[in-house]
Amino acid sequence: MNKRPLKVLISAGEASGDMHAAALIRSLREISPDIAISGISGPAMQQAGCHALADMNELNVMGVVDVLKSLPRIRQVRQRILQWTEKERPDVAILVDFPGFHINIGRKLRQMDIPVLQYIAPKLWAWGAWRAGKLRDSQDVLASILPFEADWFAQRGIHAQYVGNPSAATSHNGWSKAEFLERSGLNSAAQVLAILPGSRPSELAHHIPLLVAAWARIHSLKPGLQALIPLAAGVDEALLEPLTDQGVRLIPRMQEGFRLHADAAIAVSGTATLELALWDVPTVLVYRTAPFTVFMARRVIRVPFIGLANLLLDQNAMPELIQEQANEARVVGEILKLLDEEASVAMQKQHFSRLRALLGEDNPAEKVARMAVSVAEKAN
Repeated sequence: MNKRPLKVLISAGEASGDMHAAALIRSLREISPDIAISGISGPAMQQAGCHALADMNELNVMGVVDVLKSLPRIRQVRQRILQWTEKERPDVAILVDFPGFHINIGRKLRQMDIPVLQYIAPKLWAWGAWRAGKLRDSQDVLASILPFEADWFAQRGIHAQYVGNPSAATSHNGWSKAEFLERSGLNSAAQVLAILPGSRPSELAHHIPLLVAAWARIHSLKPGLQALIPLAAGVDEALLEPLTDQGVRLIPRMQEGFRLHADAAIAVSGTATLELALWDVPTVLVYRTAPFTVFMARRVIRVPFIGLANLLLDQNAMPELIQEQANEARVVGEILKLLDEEASVAMQKQHFSRLRALLGEDNPAEKVARMAVSVAEKAN
């Protein structure tokens, strides 16, 4: 008698998680072509074959204030997923990053006897170490994408396995510089500035005014400079109009083989800053959020940097301009150094080379897919 196809619940809550989950879905289908995959998904996951039970944009909020405003909608999504789970009984649940939502729902799924694999460990080492107990209760398998995390979690009674880093696994592949310039319609004789404003509406609201002002000043000083935004899946292009109206181009991020080539970048803190480092793009990191969120964060964050590249290297490889430091004058000054000073560029690229060696090139999607299938088969 043939076994029924495996049934998987998968969930992501933001653009980077959507991309990582989509790669995981493709790997799952290579192992088990008839696998049934449903969940909270973004456009990349849906394109890879995930049946959407909810759209991740329903959860796409950032900061204490935004979360409080969105609690009723978030609770409704959680209830919808739990009701589906009770009816369909998936063999395994895969929760991708997004710990604020997933730690809670993971615990409830385990109470329903659904095994849970958490892919991308929550950054409890930065803040919230007291939540280690909640994390223990919310997952059966923890797949980490940062090398130092396995030891950190082991000290707190949680077994985590380093599976490789998704950004590092693909950083050496993709378009050449010539192909990138051709596909982007850019002039190969002029410098290129990449602007990465974040993907959440709240991130864009906090950063677009700063980025518009900085770009206007930089462009006035360097009129031949070209600028582009790699457009993440699910981002409302209308929110980027203040930049595109000033001549900044949109380049779809989800194109097959996409690899960014630029002389410098301004990037909002997040996965994008790690990708830029691995792509060898000199970068200035910026971050702004609601004052109350900053007030709380400064009392609980226990790491010296917020950029992943800086944390992994344990040094200020790329400048970090946070809150009041993230102003037009500072951003413009740091970007001009990267566009004009060879020494500044060479120093960053030396750090980035060490970062690539540290993370390696293992494909985490393949490893996590095998872990998920193993967990699901053991549960049957």
